[in-house]
Amino acid sequence: MPSTLVHVAIALLLAAGLLGEAFDRRSALVIAGATILPDLDVALEPILSGAHRSVGHTFLLPTLVLAVLLWDTQFRADSWLRERYGERGVNVAFVAVVCLFGAAIVPDLVVGGVNAFYPLHDQFYTVDGRLFYSTDRGWVQTFVDLSPPAQPQDRPRTTGNFDFRTVLDAEPTLGQSGGDGGSAGSQQPVERLFPVAMTGFRAWLLPLSAFVTGVRLRQAD
Repeated sequence: MPSTLVHVAIALLLAAGLLGEAFDRRSALVIAGATILPDLDVALEPILSGAHRSVGHTFLLPTLVLAVLLWDTQFRADSWLRERYGERGVNVAFVAVVCLFGAAIVPDLVVGGVNAFYPLHDQFYTVDGRLFYSTDRGWVQTFVDLSPPAQPQDRPRTTGNFDFRTVLDAEPTLGQSGGDGGSAGSQQPVERLFPVAMTGFRAWLLPLSAFVTGVRLRQAD
């Protein structure tokens, strides 16, 4: 799954392109904070199984925040956000919502899936597939499968029967075993994973985002 660092890297690239002169250290921190917010649902796993990628990754979260922003900035006679932070603050807030959805939630939707409409509808969804043009087959896409199912569908994933592995989970290690040589009766070693970049593409996003962010922040000084 994409790590929180990868989510923040995508968000800072979006903010650097969308905020223009409003991109500075303060706005970068706001964007990063908004992007980290969904992943905090992992803290609820001990009391609510399946909370990760459900409570904080529901589409309802950015929808609700966007509705509040629109109400405050477009329909109120005196906008609290505009009066306190000016037009610059309004722009940062709307870009933060874009990053909340486009950098925090959507990358998880296409890698493993999210509980998109939780709690109104408890089911994990994944958007995955391919789109290409073949000289033999023409246009081919597998994102939407319109063919009749060849076999009965598997039981949908919900918070009741599925949860993602998180940093809180200690599972049997795939690395080296302990120093006891794996003798009979010995306890199997376990590990906790703290993902940084689990694919080469995601690993490239980290220095790329750091470079772009650094250049933009230097220009803002």
